[in-house]
Amino acid sequence: MTVTENQPAELAKGDSTSGRAARPAARLGWLDGLRGVAALLVAIHHFGLLKWFSWGENFEKNFDLGIFAVMLFFLVSGYIVPASLERRGDVRGFWIGRLFRIYPLLIIAVTLSLVLLPKGYSAVPSQVTDRPFWAYLANLTLLHEMTNIASALGAMWTLCYEMVFYFLVSALFVKGWHRNSAPISVFFAGAAVLLGAWWTPQMITPKEPWVAPSATHHLIIATVLIMATGLVLVLAGHPELVRLGALVLGSLGTVLLFFNARSTFYESMTILATMFAGTAIFRAEKQQINRLLAVICCAFVLTAGFLAGYMYNHGKALDRTWTGSWEGFSLAYAAAWAVFGIGMLLRNRRWPRVLTWLGAISYSVYVVHIPILWGTWWFKDKVVHFPTTGAGRWLLPAFFIAMVLIISHLTYKLVEMPGQKLGKKVSKALDRRAAARQESALAPAEA
Repeated sequence: MTVTENQPAELAKGDSTSGRAARPAARLGWLDGLRGVAALLVAIHHFGLLKWFSWGENFEKNFDLGIFAVMLFFLVSGYIVPASLERRGDVRGFWIGRLFRIYPLLIIAVTLSLVLLPKGYSAVPSQVTDRPFWAYLANLTLLHEMTNIASALGAMWTLCYEMVFYFLVSALFVKGWHRNSAPISVFFAGAAVLLGAWWTPQMITPKEPWVAPSATHHLIIATVLIMATGLVLVLAGHPELVRLGALVLGSLGTVLLFFNARSTFYESMTILATMFAGTAIFRAEKQQINRLLAVICCAFVLTAGFLAGYMYNHGKALDRTWTGSWEGFSLAYAAAWAVFGIGMLLRNRRWPRVLTWLGAISYSVYVVHIPILWGTWWFKDKVVHFPTTGAGRWLLPAFFIAMVLIISHLTYKLVEMPGQKLGKKVSKALDRRAAARQESALAPAEA
């Protein structure tokens, strides 16, 4: 028996499909295309390629390529992640899939970065290696961004928001509130605009970046214990335990998001609003909610995100959003919505295979490009001196991008796919054990 078939009463209050969303195609080409482009742009952004052009620095100040790419990522995640949960209606299966998809590659990438990259070219920052126990413990939760600890790999900060989103989606699902994506996104967007200047980040731990005194240690310990408890309950498989575990995780994510996110409050709220707006778009497309409601919701979230940047992304806030101006935040945010909209308009067309392939390896691109970047700098400085003038200067970025794509393809085939297959085997094995236990429990009663 799956968890869906024996969910608590709250889940059954919706319509007959509340546990199962309409099944999307096995691979949605337009989403893969958008995700692939976003991942590659993040790599290009971190390489600093735009600054190689005379106009690049001014362009980056007024249009942050990183913000554009990650907001596009968040829209795609919001659209597809809840669908993957609701398609089976199995919270335990969802979490097994997430864990086996996310962690194997991350662990291998961080480990190889520590082992292979020489001193002075480490992809893992000193804020992590100087306090390894607390730093790796926090990074293992993927909530490090909200416990005052630096990312083991720079791009991992977005995974913290993804993890909080998974927590909230799971909690909403077991309560039967998952169809409320539109009002939830409006709530987060409204909070970004109304409270952006008032609500201060990092209320629990010190404001100084990457400091880990006793207050931070205590928060990390509490986070690890609560998250572990929630996951153990979810993985136990019993419907009431799954429900309790999902609510524990949702509560943890909410507290950390509101009270100790490193970034500005308006950026944190905008990120969650964006992901839930992506979910609202999915629900409108599948006729689960009124399309006019979804349009109003998305218009509000887009406007609020733009205004939040305009009103608050100035001065010291720039250090927390890692942008150069309010335009850099707001214009990039609006552009991410525009590109996502174009992708939706073209969703029924066949997308180029190179883009769908890039989408398939996008998680690998996102994770491995940071160590490859540092390896590229080492290779340039110590092994091969690339030309710095003329057409030859483009050999270095070409080498970097080629290495990112080649290694990402290999890690997708050798790490991601086996990890996902193993996750499916574990999930099926646990389902079989649960079914066997139920049959043995029913056997005496039938006799």
